[in-house]
Amino acid sequence: MAGSRALLRQFPLLLPQDRRGTAYEGFVTAQGRDFHIRVLLPEDLQLKNARIECSWSLKKILHRYQHILKQRLHSCPDLVSFMVELKTVLEIALKNTPDLHVPRPPEYYSCLVRDLETLGWNKVAYVDTGLTTVKLKAEDSCGRQHLITLKLNAKYPTEAPDCLVDFPVPFAISWMPQNSLLDIYKQFLAALESLKGFWDALDEIDGQTWVLEPENPTRSAPGRRIAIGNNVSVNVEVDPRHPNMLPECYFLGADHAVAPLRAKLNNNMHLWDPEISLLQNLKDLLEIDFPSRAVLEKSDFAKDCGICYAYRLHGATPDHVCDEPRCGQPFHQACLYEWLQGLPTSRQSFNVIFGECPYCNK
Repeated sequence: MAGSRALLRQFPLLLPQDRRGTAYEGFVTAQGRDFHIRVLLPEDLQLKNARIECSWSLKKILHRYQHILKQRLHSCPDLVSFMVELKTVLEIALKNTPDLHVPRPPEYYSCLVRDLETLGWNKVAYVDTGLTTVKLKAEDSCGRQHLITLKLNAKYPTEAPDCLVDFPVPFAISWMPQNSLLDIYKQFLAALESLKGFWDALDEIDGQTWVLEPENPTRSAPGRRIAIGNNVSVNVEVDPRHPNMLPECYFLGADHAVAPLRAKLNNNMHLWDPEISLLQNLKDLLEIDFPSRAVLEKSDFAKDCGICYAYRLHGATPDHVCDEPRCGQPFHQACLYEWLQGLPTSRQSFNVIFGECPYCNK
């Protein structure tokens, strides 16, 4: 009887169907939804031999979790424990089923459609068939196109939707139950303008230099690896909140080639002028002109790895260069490490390995 009372207390919609307690039928609730379920126990009430019957929709949701539920049936001491486990698994399954159509109350749909009409359908880029995902489009003051994806739950507008944006900084909205999509859109536009300087700086770099990595940068990517010369490049990390300040710079290449650049950057750091563009500042401090796509081919400054003979290996480009000035052959770090480990003449100190260049033997 104590077990029945505990079950009734935790799962009031699951009721016994006989005096012996071998059959229970009703509903289990998860994510605000009720799912029909029937539990049949054998005469000895052994849970491991129980049979679970449920609606086709619940069966579809739990399909990938069948082996977990079978384990729980064998390990749980009583039906109450199993139902708690079942509800937990069901909550996880519902969260991991994004395309599952969840019925919403009529007020949800009428409110959402009203909000979309107030905002203007010309600002809507996409709405899914279940009216749970909305993508809005906007253009910043420089003509760049941006999207914001809204994931709405059944309690909208009481609860704010989840907002997904391609930003280099977190985007948190201010929300009250009386707010609408128009309020989110206004906050989105304000955030776009606050990042204008950051995107201006990176657009100038992307347009006027050879960016080695990333190949197709997203709006959220603050870093660029810019080609300088033959197997010499600089990795620049721009601060999204302070794009006019000196960025973090890390030079890649043979030591004889990057040491002078490093020295120039350190010696001229005081000349940085936040009133001019980031790219022009870098040119002035390093006393160089960055090669552009219009002038040079990639082969003029980027060579394939001297070991695997490929430029990209699992997304990485050659970033280790032989320090011998007459050689300067680049290698992928992984390729070079594996090569040197196989040489009997190599030596290792902690996580650094020393050995001969595969090309010039220096």
